[in-house]
Amino acid sequence: MNLNLADYSDQLSNLCILYGVKRLEIFGSASRDDFDLEKSDLDFLVEFEEMHSSGAFDRYFGLKEALEQLFHRPIDLVEVKAIKNPYFRQSVEQDKVLVYGS
Repeated sequence: MNLNLADYSDQLSNLCILYGVKRLEIFGSASRDDFDLEKSDLDFLVEFEEMHSSGAFDRYFGLKEALEQLFHRPIDLVEVKAIKNPYFRQSVEQDKVLVYGS
């Protein structure tokens, strides 16, 4: 069963604006057919707007916590610039679906 992110589009847009998100994508089981509504976590790929690094910690963990509260499940939040492994990057690129941004 797939998660219908359209049901959360307004809340997701508001969170992205609040936390300075440039682009948010979902990947992993939630973007494929093997999502388990009872057991699966959610995997998000995030790119933040450029800001001073002093607020990076608060933005990252604030967004992660807000997403966990919204979806009532664990969230894996991965920053685009943090992906160094080319195999992981390729896997993410195959699965990702745009949630917010362009």
